[in-house]
Amino acid sequence: MLKRNLRIKIQERKVKNILSKSGIPGADYCINPYAGCSHGCRYCYATFMKRYTGHPEAWGSFVDVKINAPEVLRRQIRKAAKGNIMISSVTDPYQPIEDKYKLTRQCLQILLPYPFSVDILTKSPLVLRDVDLIKEFKEIEVGITITTDDDEIERFFEPQAPPIDARIHALKMLHENGVKTYAFIGPLLPMNPEAFAEKINPYVHAVLIDRMNYVSKTLKMYEHMNLHRWLDDGFIDGIIHRLTKGFAGKDVSIC
Repeated sequence: MLKRNLRIKIQERKVKNILSKSGIPGADYCINPYAGCSHGCRYCYATFMKRYTGHPEAWGSFVDVKINAPEVLRRQIRKAAKGNIMISSVTDPYQPIEDKYKLTRQCLQILLPYPFSVDILTKSPLVLRDVDLIKEFKEIEVGITITTDDDEIERFFEPQAPPIDARIHALKMLHENGVKTYAFIGPLLPMNPEAFAEKINPYVHAVLIDRMNYVSKTLKMYEHMNLHRWLDDGFIDGIIHRLTKGFAGKDVSIC
């Protein structure tokens, strides 16, 4: 099964706010330089954003570029109380369009002089482009989302996202550059937990595990691939236990 080559509808728009208060545990603020995401992950919870963007297109086929994000952030950050900033919560800050617009990099440059801690979460090795800048922060960590070690499963559920090996390589390079890293295994997709942990364990200080919480979006996909047991809570408990053992000595959190 090959990655789909979709035509992505790109629109530039201006926003009034880019630094948003967050309800995510551990994050006081979120920055989302884009609306929509070209990875097109079929389980993505962020599809609810379509209600606010007015897009009739399928999720994964459009991206709105918040072209004035750096300008707005520069204004907002001066007045914001110190806290933790997550980049991003409802999009990927390093999806392919970032290579052109560099909004995430510009936002990092603006944040650098301020006393905020920063948490970057992405599926993309494009984050390596900004290692020089990331290393300048006093408090920063980078998470790479990796949901499975099975290439066929990854291509089915995350049709336009970067391959697993590229994400692991990104973790490795970040780790070797002295960047604090973690893996986000969310949602946990079918995998070999021991093999998965062995590949990733050397390059992370922490692991965050989340279940498939979007069964209404994915039930037919699980049925199509005969993966019913991966929706059984008891079976998943066992997988999480095996993962936790594989990451012994690391900071493991379960959502």
